[in-house]
Amino acid sequence: MESENTIRFNRIFYPVSFFYRIGVWFRNFMFNKGILSSEQFPIPVICVGNLTVGGTGKTPHTEYIIRLLKDQYKVAVLSRGYKRKTKGFLLASPESSSKTIGDEPYQIKLKFPEILVAVDENRRRGIRHLLALPEEQRPDVILLDDGYQHRYVVPSLSILLTDYHRLFYQDKLLPVGRLRESKSGALRADIVMVTKCDTDLHPIDYRILEENLNLWSHQLLYFTHIEYGELTPVFPEETVNRKLTRIHKEDTIILLAGIAKPELFQEEIGKYSENILPFIFADHHNYSRKDIKKINEAFKKHDSPNTLILTTEKDAVRLRDNKHLPAEWKSRLYYLPITVHIQSKNYAPFNEVIIKHVSDFKKSRI
Repeated sequence: MESENTIRFNRIFYPVSFFYRIGVWFRNFMFNKGILSSEQFPIPVICVGNLTVGGTGKTPHTEYIIRLLKDQYKVAVLSRGYKRKTKGFLLASPESSSKTIGDEPYQIKLKFPEILVAVDENRRRGIRHLLALPEEQRPDVILLDDGYQHRYVVPSLSILLTDYHRLFYQDKLLPVGRLRESKSGALRADIVMVTKCDTDLHPIDYRILEENLNLWSHQLLYFTHIEYGELTPVFPEETVNRKLTRIHKEDTIILLAGIAKPELFQEEIGKYSENILPFIFADHHNYSRKDIKKINEAFKKHDSPNTLILTTEKDAVRLRDNKHLPAEWKSRLYYLPITVHIQSKNYAPFNEVIIKHVSDFKKSRI
């Protein structure tokens, strides 16, 4: 729940939000009428996106679909590569880093080295580059990461994510709220996924959500929650995996998070330690020398054999490349990996829907 101060502050921007709404409406009108052209492609293009600015879990949901398809199809992930230091189309390679392709694409490439990962701020151009690869490299399916508003591409399947704790129908347009476009944009989705759900939802909770989302009859609805893995070293050459249950209440945990919504991460670590020193930064934050110095002061002040530095998987890929990182951190620095779990509901199983879509699309092109 946002504070009263935040709500009052945001109201100042209602006039700006009004003009933003007009701009977004006009852009969508141009695409809907064909004045601005969209392009379809001869392979399945699955878009995973949202209506809001960050925080719905696009990367772990994209990774879920990668795991589902990678053993049967040649999969490519195409992203904008937010905050990278490069421009244009770039295909990830062993020499890539978070600086060259962005933290989330780099995270995906590290986790799935066998798939293609590419970045391009122009997704249409990026898909053309992928389709122009030699036949033995050319993908069978492309996952468009965070491309819901990139309407120059017509996906074969659109998946819209919305955070259970900030559902799109409860939100407002930028800069008053966090919506990139109006709630009616949800009607373009084939699948809507309510993410980061509580694990103890009751049937009545699901029904209320379904009614409030007010989807078309052809739109499929799923609910997912986060599952946490074991603590994984950012520098595996320095130490080994560690179980969360080995953390004791009195252990000092220095917590680093540069993600859109760090609350769930903090809450999970808070289940194990009562002595957390949080350092919270903006999403996609690049840790500066000054940041590292400030964190290191806290580390030295509270250093003991059980003191750990814990971070998110997205932060870990940036920290590993950080030249300011003290050597003494390397054996104490861990990240907490996450995966998504699809909660049971009386709909066609999500896995079957995705696999059938890719299979049917390919058959229709034969």
